[in-house]
Amino acid sequence: MDATQVMLFVGMAVVAGMFGGVLAGLLGVGGGIVIVPALYISLSLTGMDPGLTMQVAVGTSLASIIFTSASSSWGHWQKGAIDTGLLKRWAPWILVGTVLGGVIGGLVSGQVLIAVFAAVALLVALDMIFRKASDGSATRNFSTPVWAASGVGAGMISAMMGIGGGTVCVPTLNFLGYDIRRAVGTSAAIGFVIGVPGAITYALTGLGQENLPPFSIGYVNLLALVCLVPLTTTFARVGVRLAHAIPRTRLRLLFGLFLITTALNMLRDLIQHAG
Repeated sequence: MDATQVMLFVGMAVVAGMFGGVLAGLLGVGGGIVIVPALYISLSLTGMDPGLTMQVAVGTSLASIIFTSASSSWGHWQKGAIDTGLLKRWAPWILVGTVLGGVIGGLVSGQVLIAVFAAVALLVALDMIFRKASDGSATRNFSTPVWAASGVGAGMISAMMGIGGGTVCVPTLNFLGYDIRRAVGTSAAIGFVIGVPGAITYALTGLGQENLPPFSIGYVNLLALVCLVPLTTTFARVGVRLAHAIPRTRLRLLFGLFLITTALNMLRDLIQHAG
């Protein structure tokens, strides 16, 4: 990278940090849904190999999610919005899925993953927007195999996409009858469970890889991480305050619109790539 490319890379990381932090606190996502595209675009402008670009973007995003989710989940914990019983039941399965996703992520077609994820995101968004809101008083439950399958699936998708899991976990928990705020708060904590093993896996698998950006440990770039972490952790608190100030119905609508936007962007990228 030359000096201009480094400045562009840093600038994109700063913008991604601010927006990613707000989304982390507001919607229970890890911010990766913003960070990964921003890092991918900035690295692509340097002429870096497209395959390495996505791996660095995903690995660095997962590393930043460790700090973002810690800040966001602490804010939700202070407001009593984290279900510790749910964490004990679901987190081990999500951990298994995250490790599996990090290992096999390089073997699965990225186009197929994006297509499947975009389709699921659209369906979930429509459900969030049009289904009658739950007041959280009639929480449903399922057997251990159902929790295991959903947890492993959420962990795998999150590790392959470089996201904190809220995009999948929040709608799932809300469907199970959890209040949207408790779903957001608990998903923020789950982001930590995804970020730690995910970042370690990408750092280890990228060791020795040539042509990585300066200051990289495997597929985790420390320069971007230094820019992202202070901003995501600070702005996550802003998102937490917004989440607890917005009525539940509006929060459900906001999350649904957020998912639709994300899915449409994914489909657009697929069409452009196919063209």
